[in-house]
Amino acid sequence: MAFEYKVVPAPTRARRVKGAKTPADRFAQTLAEAMNALAADGWEYLRADTLPQEQRKGLTGRVTVFQTMLVFRRPLAAQDETAAQNEAEPAEKAPAAPPLPSASAAQQLPAEGRGGA
Repeated sequence: MAFEYKVVPAPTRARRVKGAKTPADRFAQTLAEAMNALAADGWEYLRADTLPQEQRKGLTGRVTVFQTMLVFRRPLAAQDETAAQNEAEPAEKAPAAPPLPSASAAQQLPAEGRGGA
């Protein structure tokens, strides 16, 4: 089965959430809302990765920062439709080739059949 993937940055700030007391609770709720929004569109959460990103600092400087990315996947729709059609309609079998003669039978063929003179 083939998949398509979507990578989104993980939230960096917690939104204000009614009923969440601690910063960890607010952050967890913010993350859950982001994941549920993508799940509603058919995306399955796969993993979170922390990846380096090089950014400019000043005119000529560069600095590496790390970004946490959420990885989602879902099956390719076109691939699923093709697979469903193949399962619904079995392919016709090609006719079998005639059996080849044995080695002794092949030597008993007339000379004109073998291309000789």
